[in-house]
Amino acid sequence: MLFHSYEFIFVFLPMTFFIYFYLNRRRLTNASKFFLVFSSLFFYSWWNISYLPIILLSIIFNYIIGKYLNIDNGTDYNKFSKKSLLTFGIVSNIALLGYFKYTDFMIWNINLLFNANIHTLNLALPLAISFFTFQQISYLVDSYTQKAKEYDFLNYTLFVTFFPQLISGPIVHHKEMMPQFTRTRNKVQNYNNIAAGLFIFSIGLFKKVVIADTFAVWAIQGFDVATTLNLFEAWTTSLSYSLQLYFDFSGYTDMAIGLALLFNIKLPINFNSPYKATNIQDFWRRWHITLSRFLKDYIYIPLGGNRKDEFRTYSNLITTFMIGAIWHGAGWTFMFWGFLHGISIIIYRLWSKLGLKLWSWLAWLITFNFINVAWIFFRAKEWDSAIKVLSSMFNLDNIVISKQFSNFFNYINPLNEYYKFNGSEFQSFVDFYTLEMLVFGFIIITLFKNSNELKLEFNSFNRVHLNLYIFSIFLFGYALIVMSFQTGSEFLYFNF
Repeated sequence: MLFHSYEFIFVFLPMTFFIYFYLNRRRLTNASKFFLVFSSLFFYSWWNISYLPIILLSIIFNYIIGKYLNIDNGTDYNKFSKKSLLTFGIVSNIALLGYFKYTDFMIWNINLLFNANIHTLNLALPLAISFFTFQQISYLVDSYTQKAKEYDFLNYTLFVTFFPQLISGPIVHHKEMMPQFTRTRNKVQNYNNIAAGLFIFSIGLFKKVVIADTFAVWAIQGFDVATTLNLFEAWTTSLSYSLQLYFDFSGYTDMAIGLALLFNIKLPINFNSPYKATNIQDFWRRWHITLSRFLKDYIYIPLGGNRKDEFRTYSNLITTFMIGAIWHGAGWTFMFWGFLHGISIIIYRLWSKLGLKLWSWLAWLITFNFINVAWIFFRAKEWDSAIKVLSSMFNLDNIVISKQFSNFFNYINPLNEYYKFNGSEFQSFVDFYTLEMLVFGFIIITLFKNSNELKLEFNSFNRVHLNLYIFSIFLFGYALIVMSFQTGSEFLYFNF
């Protein structure tokens, strides 16, 4: 069941919303929480019910470990110290994630290195395992440091399974979300939150089904279908994927935040116009913010952060980015993508120490193009696919103009009498509509306000006399979204 499917929007969401608040209105607080947990697990099981035992066992295991870690004076349970118990909990979570996500990758590498013939297990990756594993690891660490306490199994299960953020985040801390469920005013319908939630949800819905899925067509064509690419097709392929990923994941995040607001729960911001960044460090402060926070708090700082010498600091940075890369997927292309970003952060720090500065437009251009090139390795299923796109992007001997474009250029060419563009008859997936959409995408990511800023403006409107113009645009956009539903298109981060 996808956020942008008919069954979710018109059946699951209304039923969950009204029954949850009906139970709260009857002061059946535990029943309302149980119903929300049941609904979330039903939502999770919709894809494949075989995933359900895995997440339930993970929840039970981490709840038990966290319960003992929450004992103030430590525990002598089975003669284990709290630190040993924490280590056991973290290793067990990583082992579960590693078994499903990395076993076949390890077998493939062993076969390659030792010319072996070990059969892969062809394990199906349980949905959202990367996200609920990291979320529960952060809970265990917070329990160990006494930053989070939870003695109620129902509350803990709700913390892990709350359906708006279960599948692809944001990755939340226990202290960020669970206290909100205990507030009395959050147990009744808040029409301001409902209006804001639907507004943000619709923005995310528009990003996904109208923009991201449009760019997906050209990204798939370039990466997976075409065997060769000319220069224009290669750049269209890479830029289309960069924009697809941006609108797809930021769209999901908007939808998750909007859905949570319907239940009076405020999730943390996960995107803040990352393609407006003028350096790579700023990009990682804006892109997938909750993951960056996790990697910083639970990997980079425990490794020593920048408290040691420069070599140790740079080693910690590379290690953190490599872990973040392998979290996204089991493959050497992912690892190389993480390595590139780690190196770029080091180069930026060295550059900053020299006190050198660039014009803002040039800094943005360099940053975005680096990100765009690095995404090629993130997207490519294998090295050959990445090299196909990358080599064509910088091959000046591979400039081919289709007949459609040559006719247009000749029409607007003031020197038409003296020089004409010669176009080829080949069929290209790049046309005028492609270029229009690329321009449209860049205008949105660079000039428009993001959903966080729009939400603040939306909240500033008078709740009774909402600006008719904004409301009309909202209804038109929503109608367009409904007409453009592509129910078979999953979110990209479901694969991670």
